[in-house]
Amino acid sequence: MAHVVNAAETLEEQLTQELGYDDHFHEEHHGDKFQSNFLTTYIFSTDHKIIGRQFLITGIFWAFVGAAMSIVFRLQLGFPEADMAWLKPLLGKWIQVNDSGIGKLDPEFYYALVTMHGTILVFFVLTAGLSGTFSNILIPLQIGARDMASPLLNAFSYWFFFLAGVVMLLSLFLSTGPFSGGWTAYPPLSALGQASDGSKAGMTMWIVSMALFIVSALLGGINYITTVLNLRTKGMNMWRMPLTIWAFFITAILGVLSFPVLFSGVLLLMFDRSLGTSFYLSEIVVGGQILDRVGGSPILYQHLFWFLGHPEVYIIILPAMGIVSEVLSVHARKPIFGYRAMVYSILAIAFLSFIVWAHHMFMSGVNPFISNFFVVFTLIIAVPSAIKVFNWISTVYGSNFRFNSASLLRWALFPCSSPVA
Repeated sequence: MAHVVNAAETLEEQLTQELGYDDHFHEEHHGDKFQSNFLTTYIFSTDHKIIGRQFLITGIFWAFVGAAMSIVFRLQLGFPEADMAWLKPLLGKWIQVNDSGIGKLDPEFYYALVTMHGTILVFFVLTAGLSGTFSNILIPLQIGARDMASPLLNAFSYWFFFLAGVVMLLSLFLSTGPFSGGWTAYPPLSALGQASDGSKAGMTMWIVSMALFIVSALLGGINYITTVLNLRTKGMNMWRMPLTIWAFFITAILGVLSFPVLFSGVLLLMFDRSLGTSFYLSEIVVGGQILDRVGGSPILYQHLFWFLGHPEVYIIILPAMGIVSEVLSVHARKPIFGYRAMVYSILAIAFLSFIVWAHHMFMSGVNPFISNFFVVFTLIIAVPSAIKVFNWISTVYGSNFRFNSASLLRWALFPCSSPVA
């Protein structure tokens, strides 16, 4: 027995010296060719769990930034007569103090705060922070894979997201202020630099940030899809996957199909701003002068934006629904009721989400006859959502439910989902 142990130890030492790798990275081995440190382990890591934590920490940071913006503009909105001069040391020129010493939020900066708040919460927190965190941490663990299909691509996905955040953060410190045309960035306000101070450099940086973010979303989505399709453990077919993985998988497909449309939309917007094209502009009057821009349509941008914008709703909610389904069945101590129905409802939601985008545009002059189709599909999409809620209720019914922090947090979703049912 001693001979066998010694042989195994010798083989381990030989492999360590040849490959320069040791699983016990926290111990110091002076003979190793590779010595891990804080940077390689926690910053420039390709491990899916570490990258998931990076998405989580960055998402939490942006959640605090977005919440702080919300507090500032809601204070002005809720208490319009209140003195906000106490914010002048923090916001500087964006707090206007009158002769009586009463400070008010600059109207242009108010719009900028609303715009940045919406952009940060929708994209940086609810999309990257939620999907990036849980998809990275849970997909390999729940399908039995050692890591993502491409760990390097996974790392690039985070760092493109990080760069997008840096660009968006820097836009807050421009002398003309960040973009202030609304988080949807509708032209012509977003397409003309002379429209307002917030439409100048702040808008350009907003476009660059969103382009980097879309690259991050595409890299991550392609990686998640490839991992689920190719790296499932032996014996796990698609119908044996946890509902969390189904949710992350379909969410990734939604992102890969819809984010390129937004990318094309903001790219054409940059062309209108920088190259003098007229994709979204036609017969625009600024300062009493008619601009030499004809043939474009701002409605085209709305179609491109909302083709992403509505699937984005389900990019946000589907991961949460998948997690809720798994947590609920665990604490109900029984399998989820109607597993296949739950999967088909996710697929139905994903399909229908691509054919209801114009219900965001009913006031934009869309043909009422065409709008009727979007109304019908908008009503139909409530059906698979209701199936999920009824299956959750059926799972709980008659179970020996276990009440703890995780299960109680799950119940917080019922006030939102019950009206759908």
